[in-house]
Amino acid sequence: MKAILLLAFGGPRSLDEIEPFLTRLMKGEKPSPEQLERVKERYCLIGGSSPLPEITFRQAKALEKRLNSKGYLLQSYVGIRYGKPFIEEALKEILQNGHREVFAIPMAPFRSRLSTNAYEEELNRANQIFGNRLKINFIEGWHSHPLFLRAIAEKVLEGLNHFPQEERKRVHLIFTAHSLPESAVSRDPYVVDMKESVEGVLKRITPLPWHMAFQSKGGGRERWIGPDIESVLIELQKINVKKVLVAPIGFVSDHIEILYDVDILCREKAESMGIVLERTPSLNDSEQFIEALAAVMEEHL
Repeated sequence: MKAILLLAFGGPRSLDEIEPFLTRLMKGEKPSPEQLERVKERYCLIGGSSPLPEITFRQAKALEKRLNSKGYLLQSYVGIRYGKPFIEEALKEILQNGHREVFAIPMAPFRSRLSTNAYEEELNRANQIFGNRLKINFIEGWHSHPLFLRAIAEKVLEGLNHFPQEERKRVHLIFTAHSLPESAVSRDPYVVDMKESVEGVLKRITPLPWHMAFQSKGGGRERWIGPDIESVLIELQKINVKKVLVAPIGFVSDHIEILYDVDILCREKAESMGIVLERTPSLNDSEQFIEALAAVMEEHL
């Protein structure tokens, strides 16, 4: 029996997990009391924890069920970069259960050194610890798969239902992805992948005015790729746009960057500018997304 491994960024499952989560994220450096309190406040506003780990487990089980219904004999696992089960722990369990080959897919559609490459490096590092006993098939570049694009397009149509029928043609779409440091992605396909996904989705929906933006950038003195979503909102206000639908195309699950950065921060900013801002539902473990993942996996199995 072969194993399938879903790789995810992770998130704290309780307020008590926030400090160790941030410490691992900051490469061993503990957050200051001010940083810790600020992050805790944000998680309190979205329910006190990140739903991402649980969503990833649901995605893995749904994917296993879908593929096995097609005649495959597979067992699913989850490996998380910044929380339990860590990727190394997942590989250990995979080996203990007698698997010798694993098909690993990161829950990040766009390729970059800081996202997909980081998962692959961690996989290889963990495999070396166990004597390279696993054959690892790393699956990336699925951002333009027709079923993935269809799944996003369907979520866009769902999001448009937030607006009255007569107003939908005037809604401006803003496709977003996580901003990254310019120095880190200057030679990566990250932005190109995003553009290809956006173009693929636009072919599957009724024509609407649209924009690309980046969100949730970090601090420091580095330049981050843009434009950021706030800048796009400012430009839309200048041309008297009143309705906006945010489609976080670079994310596949609900987590803090969606539930806080978009649903709270961006919505408050838009409201202060006289703009009604809605968001497309996340893919999570929706039937359409699981069908897309299954199709991607089948091409490699």
